Amino acid sequence: MTTEKSNIVSAPVGLGKKPIKKETGKGKGKKRFAGLSRWLHIYLSMVSFTILLFFAVSGLTLNHADWFTSGKEVVTKDSGNVNVKWVNQTDTAKINKLQIVEFLRSKYEVKGTLSDFRIDDSELSLTFNGPGYLADSFIDRETGKYKLTVTRFGAVAVINDLHKGRDSGKAWSWIIDISAVLMTLVSISGIILICFIKKKRLSGFIIAAVSTLVCYIVWKMFVP
Repeated sequence: MTTEKSNIVSAPVGLGKKPIKKETGKGKGKKRFAGLSRWLHIYLSMVSFTILLFFAVSGLTLNHADWFTSGKEVVTKDSGNVNVKWVNQTDTAKINKLQIVEFLRSKYEVKGTLSDFRIDDSELSLTFNGPGYLADSFIDRETGKYKLTVTRFGAVAVINDLHKGRDSGKAWSWIIDISAVLMTLVSISGIILICFIKKKRLSGFIIAAVSTLVCYIVWKMFVP
């Protein structure tokens, strides 16, 4: 019995395979930076999604307030008497402002920030302001009789005032600041990210440049 030897010759190691290009330290750094930019852009967009959408929609309602506010105001009027001793003090410094404010808040659920408290010879006047909200009260110092008028301007007015940060308090002011930072970071990370996409880089920068130029031309030629 004879044994035939195989005529198959093994190919040299590596023959037919594409050479693997080793990344240099600089290439790895770029790759990591691109990955970080992508990560920031995606997750910052998700974190700020609600607030960005809010300011986008409220920008439209604010720019066209007349489309939405017609017939939306609700006015409520009340009257009554406070303790005369609260308001008829000869020395106006002895008038307990906090007691009067808390009385109106507890009895009528007046909200908003106390923006004005005036005392004259015959009358006290208080003004409360909040987003889409106004409350005015006038109190006779001799009799203690008061009148309270509360005006609610509707949901769109609330949205518009929140957009402007008007009468919305310190906490909402922080929200506006944070959203501004997030919008800036989303924009910057988007610009950085497109720098790593060769096929879209040129067209992306052209579109950005054109949109910037359009905004400038509108401002220069049409804004009074």
